[in-house]
Amino acid sequence: MAQKKSLTGANRGKSGRVKSVTVNNLPGYDSRWLHLGMYVAPNFSRYKIEQSAAAFPTAPNYTGVSANSVISPGGSVGFLADVRIGDYGAFNFAPGVSFLTRRIEFKPYGYAQNTAQYPNDPEEIEDQEIGTTQVDFPLLFKLKSQRRRNSRVYLIGGVKPSFTIGGRKKDTEQTLLEASRSDVALEYGVGMDLFYPFFKFSPELRFSHGLTNLYVPGNNDVYSRSLQSMKSNTVTLYLNIWSGR
Repeated sequence: MAQKKSLTGANRGKSGRVKSVTVNNLPGYDSRWLHLGMYVAPNFSRYKIEQSAAAFPTAPNYTGVSANSVISPGGSVGFLADVRIGDYGAFNFAPGVSFLTRRIEFKPYGYAQNTAQYPNDPEEIEDQEIGTTQVDFPLLFKLKSQRRRNSRVYLIGGVKPSFTIGGRKKDTEQTLLEASRSDVALEYGVGMDLFYPFFKFSPELRFSHGLTNLYVPGNNDVYSRSLQSMKSNTVTLYLNIWSGR
């Protein structure tokens, strides 16, 4: 046990006497070419929307509503794999499953010109909710700092293709909007590696911006007519746990 102690991590008092010694956990961990782990990740997601020309009063098919995206909570679980590239780099692959609920709020500020033609137009604030279960295949590059005793920071970035494998509908009136079943997002973030005796814990904050327009033209209702673009936007806190072996 004495050989595992690092004198460089000694905590000394005013007299110079050593009070405690920091142990370097998981020695030789960074020399391995492959690391495996798993993660749990709470997130907050919304659609970045663009309204169509019908949302403006000068349009002949004026909808008479304003659309606003609402941030909603969700979560993800999955596995981790890091492939070492030199002393400060790694390729990261983290396949997982995400459970997302995104909402768009429609608020009337006028009336459509032909209410008989559009009977589903809202007379008060109404939400359109799109709940999805999707599989994610992020391919990321990680740039790591030099390890300081049992911690270090890193930057991470790359792309994340996603594919919807299921939808959740609570109410037909609340799910008139439809979204595409595949997406590609640009991801980037920052994290910290914390080394413990038997595992490594890495909290990580990551931002995701969808590159694909997920809007799918639907029925001739006020919700579909008011939009022309929906792109995903997510902030995720990854709680990564890596095997020490």
